Amino acid sequence: MTHTDRPDPAARLRHAFAAADSSSRLQAALAAGTDPEPDQLTVLVDQCALEPDFFVRDMLTWALTRHPEHTVVPLLLAQLDRVEPQARSQALHTLSKIGDPATWSAITPSLLHDVDDEIARAAWRAAVVLVPSGGEGALASELAAEFGRGRRDVQLSLSRALVALGERAAPAIDAAATSGEEAARTHAVATGRLLEDPDEGFESAIFEARRLVALGP
Repeated sequence: MTHTDRPDPAARLRHAFAAADSSSRLQAALAAGTDPEPDQLTVLVDQCALEPDFFVRDMLTWALTRHPEHTVVPLLLAQLDRVEPQARSQALHTLSKIGDPATWSAITPSLLHDVDDEIARAAWRAAVVLVPSGGEGALASELAAEFGRGRRDVQLSLSRALVALGERAAPAIDAAATSGEEAARTHAVATGRLLEDPDEGFESAIFEARRLVALGP
């Protein structure tokens, strides 16, 4: 085979990602990030929407962050309009890793309140990273509407996001702790405890919050 017969970088990577073995796909993503080639960028972004393995997806995110922001960010923003949930959640995750302040406007309320838990969780994490100075309180109020949502892992993600906002999240947390359904109040009280003492475990905070909410005002 002559050098003119060799497949182009995008075709090589696409072929590598077609491997059934996840370790092979992981190595392909690692190689793509180690030696970034502009022609492979679209293939990396497309694979994020398809890749079933968590560790490969994480490596894909790393590989994407190795490319210049001005080339990768527009492709990621376009993913937020795709129908596939994984395309949107992975794009949000990668945007949070890149941390470009200009992408803050892409974190819309519809993403923060998406019915898909993984999209919502990724949006919460991205929002905390990208929120401009002075916007923490408004973001906390938006996030507080999700108190009581979902399983333990979803609730933990929301609590972590609010705690990461710091003291400016306190008014929204306090307001939610005294209104709404019991599950939401309990979650808010637990998050308030974590804000005051980040070293307290989530399970302990939830346990104590349940006791306090049961006792009433």
